[in-house]
Amino acid sequence: MLMLKNCFFIASFDDDKTYTSTDILIDGNKISKIGKELKPTVSDLKIIDCSDCIIIPGLVNTHHHFYQTLTRNIKEVQNAKLFDWLVYHYEIWKNIDDEAVYYSSLIAIGELLKTGCTLSTDHHYLYPKNFKGDLTGIQFSAAEKLGIRFSPTRGSMSLSKKNGGLPPDSVVQDEYEIIEDSLRVIEKYHDNAEDSMRKIVLAPCSPFSVTKENLKETAELARKYNVRLHTHLAETKDEEIYCNQSFGKNPLALMEEVDFVGEDVFFAHGVFFNNDELKVLKETKTSIAHCPSSNMRLGSGIARVREMIDEGINVGIGVDGSASNDTSDILGELRNALLLQRVKYGAGGLSTQEVFKLGIENGAKILNYNKLGKIKEDWLADIAIFNLNKLEYTGSLSDPLAALLFSGINHQTEYTIVNGKVVVENGRLTGEDENLIITKGNEIAGKLLTQ
Repeated sequence: MLMLKNCFFIASFDDDKTYTSTDILIDGNKISKIGKELKPTVSDLKIIDCSDCIIIPGLVNTHHHFYQTLTRNIKEVQNAKLFDWLVYHYEIWKNIDDEAVYYSSLIAIGELLKTGCTLSTDHHYLYPKNFKGDLTGIQFSAAEKLGIRFSPTRGSMSLSKKNGGLPPDSVVQDEYEIIEDSLRVIEKYHDNAEDSMRKIVLAPCSPFSVTKENLKETAELARKYNVRLHTHLAETKDEEIYCNQSFGKNPLALMEEVDFVGEDVFFAHGVFFNNDELKVLKETKTSIAHCPSSNMRLGSGIARVREMIDEGINVGIGVDGSASNDTSDILGELRNALLLQRVKYGAGGLSTQEVFKLGIENGAKILNYNKLGKIKEDWLADIAIFNLNKLEYTGSLSDPLAALLFSGINHQTEYTIVNGKVVVENGRLTGEDENLIITKGNEIAGKLLTQ
């Protein structure tokens, strides 16, 4: 049993309830009691003093590419737009192996946990011909090691350069191979329980790297097994031009044609949707994973998040790949989402409460979790704890929640709790030696760049 003692401020996100000088008791993987001066009579009670801390529900990351942590900040493409950036990186990424997948996953998960994320997906669509291991299984082993709640995608690419796509032949698969392995990972790993630590999503990469047949067959398989669907969509003008030249229609119209819209679907980015397309998203209850840092980094544009929210479209937050962000800082992503919408819509473009809703409740909905996103009795104990007794928060405590976005120079948690277990303690990962992850990560990255 775990007690968060005398919490300075609790933002529950349960009907806007907040608490001060209050305790939270965690029993197993759930919040069992919230109240002042709790005195549980158990012998195995662990107490964390939270008198200087703000407590929020764990943040949710709805789009990422873990393997890209190994190719951050490459000089040659620091100023490239998406298509050129992809073509350059594919020649490096085609050499990833099982060790690269494992340690890149530890790097990304570690950063996410240390910045308050407790639930994440990962869009892995790259399957090199020489890769022989169980890629999804390797990712789950990294997730278990560090303790994150994980809902990765079984991604795919089936359209290579020779067929008019962007990736090289060595990283694409045919439709049969994709569907067969998608079925395997669903049957082996997917757990639809309320407190599941493992859920599978199916995710063709993009309209310019898969065939229409792949999109349609993947959607049919996902519906058969009740798993979520995901892809990149409407990220750049180049993508829109490509789809009109290749399919005679915009990206979203292509998705409608292959039945890749609906409440079980979420698209990454969605920068270039017109007014009619926003209505389609609303009517079909399709969600968006907004990735502001990547969109700024690649110069892709500003998604119409303010208008999406006003239309009732469900929008979550994604850090996107660590070669186009180039971090896995989820709290920093919320800050950028807040500020970028204000560039487009003015000082009231997005409020802090709205941004936290995107990063918590909406993300949990996207990944199909119904008992996450609130500090509430009988809800799952996924919690981020930030110490506000720091120089960078001094003078900002009239609104402790907003301080996390408007103030601060370090987005790291003091503690992160997932499924009732402490996975970050005193700012350090508990599941693995961080120095080992750093050393191995830099070693593997160096190899990739010299192959």
